[in-house]
Amino acid sequence: MSGHSHWATIRRKKGAADAKRGQAFTRLAREIAMAARTGGGDPNGNFRLSLAIEKARASNMPKDSIDRAIKRGAGEDKDATAFEEFTLEGYGPQGSAIMVECVTDNRNRTVADIRHAFSKNGGNMGEQGSVAWMFERRSQIFVPSEKVTEDQLMAVVLDAGADDLRNDGDHWEILSAPDAHEAILKALEAAGMPSEDPSIAMVPKNLIKLEGKQASGMLRLQEALEDHDDVQNVYSNFDIDEKELEAMA
Repeated sequence: MSGHSHWATIRRKKGAADAKRGQAFTRLAREIAMAARTGGGDPNGNFRLSLAIEKARASNMPKDSIDRAIKRGAGEDKDATAFEEFTLEGYGPQGSAIMVECVTDNRNRTVADIRHAFSKNGGNMGEQGSVAWMFERRSQIFVPSEKVTEDQLMAVVLDAGADDLRNDGDHWEILSAPDAHEAILKALEAAGMPSEDPSIAMVPKNLIKLEGKQASGMLRLQEALEDHDDVQNVYSNFDIDEKELEAMA
């Protein structure tokens, strides 16, 4: 996969811009709150919450903000706004598949806004289940490729439960079943190998190559979706050649 910049690479680069705009803390707080709401406020017994807290700490989110988000999700803050989470699905250029994870206090408003973002940027919102079959929920962890060799990394992560290792040029991408996520992170830590952007993500089963206007249109659509305040994550199955991506930038 080296030489290409698929959706995961672009999402990681986009994360830096999110932090500069101040969107990162809002999304992290909502993820913490939803994790606490669905699994309780104790991270020791709630893996989703533990993962959300680690992401927040890695982004230098203040401890009191993390604590407030946990209390809000666990129902300890009676004045907190009630949020719900859901996933919307749709299509981009050349039939590329898109999944949009949302957390909102007004479902009707968010659905209308996301539908408008699709139509305005050359996409179409689909029915529930229309593209979900093109993805699978997997543990996804990145390791800088300059830090470790493929053989070194495989020796550590395969024993911990990883089932796929890819190279996107700058990083190794470790994929596994969600229940192996924590074990792989611990194995990397024990081996002194740095990990980046660990998550349980919707990973596409296959990629669609986009070029020219279709590639630039897909990036505009993804940016419009990710810029919405109620959007937590956007997943897609597009692939853009690295040279073309640099030319567009």
